[in-house]
Amino acid sequence: MLSPIRRIGILGAGKLGITLAQLALKAGYEVIIAGSTHPGKIALSIEVLTPGAVAASADEVASQADIIILALPLGKFKELPKQALGGKLVIDAMNHWWEIDGDREIIVGPHRSSSESVQEYLATSRLVKAFNHMGYHDLHDEHKPSMAEGRKAIAVAADNPEDVKAVSDVIDTLGFDPLYIGGLSEGRRLEPGTKAFGANVPADQLVRLITP
Repeated sequence: MLSPIRRIGILGAGKLGITLAQLALKAGYEVIIAGSTHPGKIALSIEVLTPGAVAASADEVASQADIIILALPLGKFKELPKQALGGKLVIDAMNHWWEIDGDREIIVGPHRSSSESVQEYLATSRLVKAFNHMGYHDLHDEHKPSMAEGRKAIAVAADNPEDVKAVSDVIDTLGFDPLYIGGLSEGRRLEPGTKAFGANVPADQLVRLITP
């Protein structure tokens, strides 16, 4: 049985990372967040943008959080502290962007989802794909209480049912309906260039966008 999630760690202090930190704080979680520089360099920004969150190093986030969200450029995934992330439940919210990451096949290899490559690198972590298909501005604006009319959905792809349940609970708490779409390989249906990418819709509509 998984331990309750009280502290959410976020690796990446860009727009998505900050938005997710704000939602997590609003939902009552403790939040610890790391950027690409020394924690002292982002501490003031974190204090202003996400009051209550704590700026830390990537290793501290990985070791101290109950669940970690990857909200950094996909091309940097091999810089993640994989030893500190061992055994951890990790949400992959990263996307491939040509302008930032370069050739996709060089980064993740052909004929696979980006999350499969991340899981291969983080071999001892438990990876779940979520929070990548909706824009940070929609995440910020569209969260609603459970059962609210018109509540938007976040797709979830993972191989372990317990991990799906844990991440789905977090998604629900943050203000969205979780929609399980299958194993980690199915995360490719949420990536840039697919019909579901950018989706800001309820679950019944998201299903139609994801279904081949």
